[in-house]
Amino acid sequence: MPKDGFKSITVSETVYNRFYDLYKENKINLTMKGVNSFSGYITYMLEDVMQKNNEMSRYFPKLEKISADDDRIVLKDNIKNRIIEVVFRNNEPYCLFCDNKNCFHIGFVFSLPDVYKVLDTKGIKSPK
Repeated sequence: MPKDGFKSITVSETVYNRFYDLYKENKINLTMKGVNSFSGYITYMLEDVMQKNNEMSRYFPKLEKISADDDRIVLKDNIKNRIIEVVFRNNEPYCLFCDNKNCFHIGFVFSLPDVYKVLDTKGIKSPK
């Protein structure tokens, strides 16, 4: 039974072990961020995901991912009713529609998890 003001959740042992291993690997850095326990780490991770989802929901009705491959992300811009391509030139994202390296299409691209997989395979560091 959890303490007053707390709730408990149940996850599979595999999920628990995966998160616990990540917590142990990053314990020193997490402590510097004020995360002092595994429970605190899970809370920190959940809050981070919720914040990212809130950011993404601001643009979600406006933009949708159609596809992502090695050097191109294709989006549907529902405001402009256009297909938008973001490509990687010299290891930097470039929006062909806006003719720009810094627009909200590129911001949306960096909210997509599969974009980070593409970046990792190409050896490109993601923006902080």
